[in-house]
Amino acid sequence: MNKREMVHVIMNFIQRSSIAAGILALIRIYIGYEWVVAGYGKITGGQFDASGYLQGAIASAGGEHPAVQGWWAVFLEKVALPNADIFTFLVMWGELLVGIALILGIFTNFSALMGITMNFAFLFSGTVSTNAQMVLLTVFLLVAGYNAGKFGLDRWVIPYVKGVFTKKERESLKVA
Repeated sequence: MNKREMVHVIMNFIQRSSIAAGILALIRIYIGYEWVVAGYGKITGGQFDASGYLQGAIASAGGEHPAVQGWWAVFLEKVALPNADIFTFLVMWGELLVGIALILGIFTNFSALMGITMNFAFLFSGTVSTNAQMVLLTVFLLVAGYNAGKFGLDRWVIPYVKGVFTKKERESLKVA
């Protein structure tokens, strides 16, 4: 078996196998739990303010071995820090909602994409913690596509949403 065939077999397993769907459900629930705990703690703690974190990340861009790249520090300084209230809200509620969606397996691919985006933002800002591990696990969810939410609400929601949009397409073609 050559490399191309091997990749095809692996991708087929990840995207179509019920065994893979079960493993992906466990990964999805674990990542979701981590997001819920992080977001809920920030929301209920009443202490979270992104401005301190942003200032620390910007400060980490200096020195001989900066933890934060200059281009990212410029973004944080010019865009994020002046809008720290918005970023505080987005981080708290984004973490909570991504976590809930992943646990329930609803809009799994979109939720995983939003989660990995937050993880990369945290990594770019110099925070390591569990972010790299979560990125790696989230890649499996994204590669798996629909199969990542097969044992979740996506099993019913995605076909319903596709049906609604297909029906609207058919109706719009009749009108035209």
